[in-house]
Amino acid sequence: MKKLALLFTLLLSTAIFAQETTAKKFSPPAGNASVGDVYGAKVSANAETTAISPKKLDKKLKKSKKIENIAVTGKVTEVCDKKGCWLTVETANNEKFFVKMKDYAFFVPTALEGKTIVMEGNAETKIISVDEQKHYAEDAKKSQKEIDAITQPQEEIRFVANGIKVIK
Repeated sequence: MKKLALLFTLLLSTAIFAQETTAKKFSPPAGNASVGDVYGAKVSANAETTAISPKKLDKKLKKSKKIENIAVTGKVTEVCDKKGCWLTVETANNEKFFVKMKDYAFFVPTALEGKTIVMEGNAETKIISVDEQKHYAEDAKKSQKEIDAITQPQEEIRFVANGIKVIK
């Protein structure tokens, strides 16, 4: 009977630990996203002065489908509240473009929403499948009606960030 009680306690402890670990693993990092905070790789010292606007990025991507090692500044409009693994940045014409973290190596806090950032990385124009669009719509907690309305692949700007710095 003691062995059974010990085994039960051990199994219960393991289950609780696994649940706590999973909960921590799948939530965005804590933080206020204060000016000067950096996520991922260090952003170069001149990034703030050399960064282009999302509008200029859009123009550059019309000429070349992919641009490497570029700095872009913009306002964060949304952050994945499951992990902090993606965000959207507003463009000059109130559209948004999607930002992922390079190699899934870092995450950002949800407090980044509404902040102005400078980020360095690679940008490209891609065709996004219906399934992928629906996945990110679910992450963003869109309504089922909004998710069901996604029926066509869509071309959009994708930015893969090496590093992100809060500037305002």
